Amino acid sequence: MPPADTEASTEPRVGASTAPFPRATTTAAAPPATAAPERQAAPASEPAADSGRLARRCRAAASRARRRPNTPGPRPCRPAPGKAAHESGLNSGPATARTTEQDPAAGRPAPRAHGAAGGAGEGADADGGKLRPGGPGYRRMSFGLLAAGISTFALLYSTQALLPAISGDLGVSPGQASWTVSAATGALALAVLPLSALSERFGRRTLMTVSLSVAAIVALLTPFAPNLGWLVALRAVQGAALAGVPASAMAYLAEEVRGKALVGAIGLFVAGNSIGGMSGRILTGWVAQAWGWRAALAAVGLLAAVCAVVFRLLVPRARHFTSRPVGPRALARTIGGHLADPLLRRLYAIGALFMTVFGAVYTVIGYRLIEEPFNLPQGVVGSIFLVYLVGTLSSAAGQLVARIGRRSALYLAVGTTALGLLLTLTSTLLAVLLGLVLITAGFFAGHAVASSSVSRTATTGRAQASALYQSAYYLGSSAGGTLGAIAFHAAGWEGTVVLGLAAMVGAASITLYATRKALAQRRALAAAR
Repeated sequence: MPPADTEASTEPRVGASTAPFPRATTTAAAPPATAAPERQAAPASEPAADSGRLARRCRAAASRARRRPNTPGPRPCRPAPGKAAHESGLNSGPATARTTEQDPAAGRPAPRAHGAAGGAGEGADADGGKLRPGGPGYRRMSFGLLAAGISTFALLYSTQALLPAISGDLGVSPGQASWTVSAATGALALAVLPLSALSERFGRRTLMTVSLSVAAIVALLTPFAPNLGWLVALRAVQGAALAGVPASAMAYLAEEVRGKALVGAIGLFVAGNSIGGMSGRILTGWVAQAWGWRAALAAVGLLAAVCAVVFRLLVPRARHFTSRPVGPRALARTIGGHLADPLLRRLYAIGALFMTVFGAVYTVIGYRLIEEPFNLPQGVVGSIFLVYLVGTLSSAAGQLVARIGRRSALYLAVGTTALGLLLTLTSTLLAVLLGLVLITAGFFAGHAVASSSVSRTATTGRAQASALYQSAYYLGSSAGGTLGAIAFHAAGWEGTVVLGLAAMVGAASITLYATRKALAQRRALAAAR
């Protein structure tokens, strides 16, 4: 691709007397004396009418480019023998101009008017240079963000499987011990918005690297906490440090990955979350059974340090990011604009409700499984989190959305989660495990659909839009963990299930409202026609 100034300097040639394609009215004229013999007439495969149409297309493209002064001019349409050369020349001109224009507010290619180059392949041109499956850098990006997701969820919920051991060692109730989880998720929810502003200034990759490194360092300090207060405080610092990952990851993917591959890329990052949640809980469960919960937290800290190094080595540098400071007023305007969008508000609420169920169930399930009638040891309780593997499959929700649509996918996720909650009420271990599988599948599917919908809906300030979603999401986790533990302490496992079912009724009601509103809009448009 030539530089912009070269393209601009060639623009006046289009349609002029020196244009590479002769006009239809001049093809029959005698050629200049200096012209080569083979240039005296168009070949039989390129009649004068075709040449004239191609020249008019070039002049029209140049006129459109001149009306947009901020974009470089198109390259001249250069002829080559044969019809394919004409078509190649047309596509190489305006398409080049389209791929270089950037939207400074969103840090991504700006939308283009249809028909700028004949319409064919326009979506691919708008995503030109971005990562795509099978392309260079995509595999490295996938594994790097997978490592970031593993570290984030392994650290964020590292104490969840250890709550019974922490309660017994420190002499605290389940509700008090649950604050070791809620403090981390709550601090993350509060810190994700300001850190998203920092990502606009210093870059997504840089902020994620710093966040993972600081969180790993704090994780290596948590085993030395002398009491519950210090443990909760260190967990809050750890959660605030981790906020840089969700604040930047979605925006990084939206900027660097082609639009058609975005849902799949986000699903892979969510799959990393599920693997991290599973591996962290299994690791802590077995290590705690052998050496205690403090050694288990140290093991997770070492895992997080390795993931931070892998992330830094693998993730490619951003090529479509533009650094820009975000002041408090601009940040407030952006956040206000997102919160004023009814569709984004619904997506934020759905994410929070799904996470309320997930946080409540997995905060309390350990207490239930070590009691009657199951009496499972700590290591086996940690292995229960193998059901997170289901999340790695259900988070690949792109194919599901393509088949049944986003709202239908959300209905399916709500129904699956609710059915899983009901199954866990039985006293049979196999039925409880099946219920956990369904809860996990429904949660990760709903989360993947909602989070990718936020990235598609927000046209400006995508980092802040994703950050708001993450804030709602982790506030739901914090509320679910605390309320679930309180409900369990007051009414047993049945109280936790009632809390989860109420959250799923709320998610279904929001989705139903959106469905009815969409149908009403369609009927209004049909009546207007």
